[in-house]
Amino acid sequence: MRLLFLFLFTSTISFAQQRPNIIYIMSDDHDADAISAYNKKFISTPNIDRLAKEGMLFTKNFVANSICGPVRATLITGQHSHKNGMKDNRTRFDSSKLTMPKIFQQNGYQTAIVGKWHLQSYPTGYDYWKILPGQGLYVDPRFISMRGDTTTYKGYATDVISDEAIKWLDNRDMTKPFLLHIHHKAPHRYFLAPLKYIEQYHSKIFPEPSTLYADTAGHGTAWRLQTMSILHDMKLCSDLKVDPKYLMDNPALKPDSAQIAYYNSIFNRIPEPERRQIKKIYEERGKLLQQLNPSGKELLKYKYQWYLQDYMACVASVDENVGRVLDYLDKNNLTKNTLVIYTGDQGMYLGENGWFDKRWMYDVSMQAPMLMRWPGKIKSGSVNTNMTQSIDYAPTMLDAAGIKVPDFMQGLSLVPGMTGKQTILPRHNLYYHFYEFKADHTVLQHVGVRGERYKLIYFYTVGEWELYDLKTDPQEQTNLIRSAAHQKIFLQMKQELVKLRDKYDDHEPAGELH
Repeated sequence: MRLLFLFLFTSTISFAQQRPNIIYIMSDDHDADAISAYNKKFISTPNIDRLAKEGMLFTKNFVANSICGPVRATLITGQHSHKNGMKDNRTRFDSSKLTMPKIFQQNGYQTAIVGKWHLQSYPTGYDYWKILPGQGLYVDPRFISMRGDTTTYKGYATDVISDEAIKWLDNRDMTKPFLLHIHHKAPHRYFLAPLKYIEQYHSKIFPEPSTLYADTAGHGTAWRLQTMSILHDMKLCSDLKVDPKYLMDNPALKPDSAQIAYYNSIFNRIPEPERRQIKKIYEERGKLLQQLNPSGKELLKYKYQWYLQDYMACVASVDENVGRVLDYLDKNNLTKNTLVIYTGDQGMYLGENGWFDKRWMYDVSMQAPMLMRWPGKIKSGSVNTNMTQSIDYAPTMLDAAGIKVPDFMQGLSLVPGMTGKQTILPRHNLYYHFYEFKADHTVLQHVGVRGERYKLIYFYTVGEWELYDLKTDPQEQTNLIRSAAHQKIFLQMKQELVKLRDKYDDHEPAGELH
């Protein structure tokens, strides 16, 4: 009887492991340039790079609405924002919808998510979940459990999220394949890293983007209204951790009470003696400002470097924790049968145009990193140059597990391209629609189409078009909408935009594109 039980148990495990496990890791605002597999100028990320070295690097992966909540809704639905209902960060996601994790559950998978959720409603479709309330905290983060209670966990958020994910892996049902989503808060604003990485990065000097000091006055209404300027909108106290005492005598830099309160709230969560050590490092910034009293381009130069130092220090912690997950797979004989996917929820401005944040359809924020490893299925060191999009994530995971992709999903499975069975995707243009205005950073609503060479954007509330040649102008600095030589291209791209809007059944702005 015992032998029969062991046979049945091992047979069940064997059958389960014929289907791949899937681990999807998403970091918040992690730009591709902050991964050394994409760009070696800023940081070394050896653990994330392992996924490219041992798997596939996607060089043209994009999102459909560059903002946190909507990307996460797209992840689990495979739909554009107007279909999944999550157009902005303030909408409540309808958790009764049929989603990718629910479909995995229906097909015998054990499902879990740990980390940032940001969809207002509680997760459904996961056998286990532990999520950050809202944006979450970097130090001693609070987590909401499936019981509905909120508990504070000691430590740094990225470490704690990985701890909890690994703990779930240790205690899962070993007879079932699993789908695990690990969603990091870092490196989201307000950038705060662990002491060891602050020490490592606080004195590094980063290369400046060619457009850091560019004059944006000649651009349209959207550029004029935006409030994501590093110089004017990035706060010295909350964003860059400058002690308010060094700014009180400078009318131009003096913080308001809200900034002072935020500064105090950040540091009050850091335990001693780390708090004192971190404050001492950041005091260098305050003393420099007090001594030099910089303004204009000189102040921007310093703020840019401090921004990059803090941001990259957060990324370093993410990379360390990706390594912890990969090491766990190695030590527990899970590597061979596990598809690992790493993405950021969108791109992030790292000083281009003098900006920070995301939201725009411009490639800096529309493009998101994506790296995948699937031993035996994906060839090591391979590169995928197709235009892929966030609507493809759910269909790809389902297809990898051998599960039929439902018709309501608007994305494509990337499995044929990952496994070498397909070289070109049957889609040549990507659709984009951004909805959130005034809430943060004042980016106008816009809709657009991105092709391999040209991009057309329509800021429909002000009736302004922008056309860019991505081959000759990859930084998207020259709007060709009034160029006589490009009117044919404009009409062609406009037709493509209308075609995609109709294909995806998006009726906002209704009739205005014809």
